[in-house]
Amino acid sequence: MLRFEAAKLVVGSFALAADLEIPAGARVAVIGPSGAGKSTLLAAVAGFQPLVCGKIMWRGADLGGLPPGQRPVSMLFQDGNLFAHLSVAQNVGLGLRADLRLSVLQTEQLEQALARVGLAGMAARKPAALSGGQQSRVALARALLQARPVLLLDEPFSALGPAMTAEMLALAGEIVAEAGTTVLMVTHNPGEALAFAELTILVADGIAARPVPTAELLANPPAALKHYLG
Repeated sequence: MLRFEAAKLVVGSFALAADLEIPAGARVAVIGPSGAGKSTLLAAVAGFQPLVCGKIMWRGADLGGLPPGQRPVSMLFQDGNLFAHLSVAQNVGLGLRADLRLSVLQTEQLEQALARVGLAGMAARKPAALSGGQQSRVALARALLQARPVLLLDEPFSALGPAMTAEMLALAGEIVAEAGTTVLMVTHNPGEALAFAELTILVADGIAARPVPTAELLANPPAALKHYLG
């Protein structure tokens, strides 16, 4: 279980409070107005944004003292965070070792990950030679190899068209279901939230609300969400 215990984040004049828990293995959308703090919430879980008070707990352990690289968390960003000078295999291999000195077994795992996301035979290509959808698959394969129990999706497919976004969300959904991964996904699209996540956290007015069933929230949105959705 991922739990925010009276957690508070402050960035300049902006403050966000969260007191909620997310069941292990759940897929949770994070939705709300622009600038409400959705990405800030994910950054706190990843360790990029410190709390001013409270705790973030994973399976009963406080994550507060752990740097980002030691947290049980992997994250996909909006730009994919790929290195242009590295090949597909090298970008994905960073999910296993930062020095890219992979063992035979790790190389086999890398090849399996590429095949799993539909990139078999593309290991030697550079990101510039890939389509936007293929670049997203590279980032997803790297997260797959990290094999961490919490996955944070900060609109990683936002630059893709609707059909490709739906395809990538379906693929990500299959992968996390197989691994039992807990997922928090920032989105501005209620349709994406409904298709991907059984639960949704509304972030608005300085508060990250407790997760509720996505269909229920969208069918009866509170005032803040109704105003945002128009």
